[in-house]
Amino acid sequence: MSSRRRKPDWLKMDPPAGQRFTEIKATLREHDLHTVCEEANCPNLGECWSGSDGPGTGPGTATFMLLGDRCSRGCNFCDVETGGMEPLDPEEPANVAEAVTEIGLDYVVLTSVDRDDLADGGSAHFAETIREIKRRDPETLVEVLIPDFGGDEAAIRRIIEAGPDVIAHNVETVERLQWPVRDRRANYGQTLDVLEQVSGESDVYTKTSVMLGLGEYDHEVYRTLRDLREADVDIVTLGQYLQPSRSHLDVFEYVHPDAFETWRRVAESELGFLYCASGPMVRSSYKAGEFFVEALLREGRSVEEARAHARAASGD
Repeated sequence: MSSRRRKPDWLKMDPPAGQRFTEIKATLREHDLHTVCEEANCPNLGECWSGSDGPGTGPGTATFMLLGDRCSRGCNFCDVETGGMEPLDPEEPANVAEAVTEIGLDYVVLTSVDRDDLADGGSAHFAETIREIKRRDPETLVEVLIPDFGGDEAAIRRIIEAGPDVIAHNVETVERLQWPVRDRRANYGQTLDVLEQVSGESDVYTKTSVMLGLGEYDHEVYRTLRDLREADVDIVTLGQYLQPSRSHLDVFEYVHPDAFETWRRVAESELGFLYCASGPMVRSSYKAGEFFVEALLREGRSVEEARAHARAASGD
């Protein structure tokens, strides 16, 4: 099924607008920062930036994209530009932390492009950004969506040791469709290895995301969810793949919201994920703070306990 067909009503979104959206965008431009919300043309940008869905009283979720705005890989589902890599901005970690303070976020999401051109994949720069945020306010909860760093265990360990509260790495799709969906340097086994390392070497929450509508079969989705639980992943999100442009992969199918609800029940009730966010418009960082609170409550913990853990991890 081609994505050029008319989208169903449940996929229609209002364009981003509002004072809060304008203020956040101005703050990001002032500090010369990038967000995956903008670079990847996320359909939830207006809702996340304008809402108040975090674990405290702060504004909605914005996902900062580190290591520049150009990626060394060329995944066929992603709208981020590929190639033409530039040197890292040494001021970026401090600028991101300052923007977090100015916007008033108490739950922060950090992600990055892939930087296979760098010896450490950019992991030291990524880790320094986490530390800069925690230095300014140890109670700020930080979720990171990391690349695979080419499977480099030392790079992944560097992220763990920086003290984030949630570490996510996306499997994106079922094993059979890893190519052509993802760049050939990414693969299913490597993703599971990254998630297993994080689970085995830390007590942070682990998270991943799966896109539907790419031509996967139900039994493949089930197997993927099962494999993720065996890797001790705590939180999973499922959303509809949408074609960013005609040069990207076509949408094979628009998955009905009822099917997403079925997968949510399977993930939580049958397979034992702590939390599953599942719906056509759900993305990896969509309402991340809100979902984190839900995961805490289901585990019998409070936001205050999570912040105390964050302070301890920061050495305060």
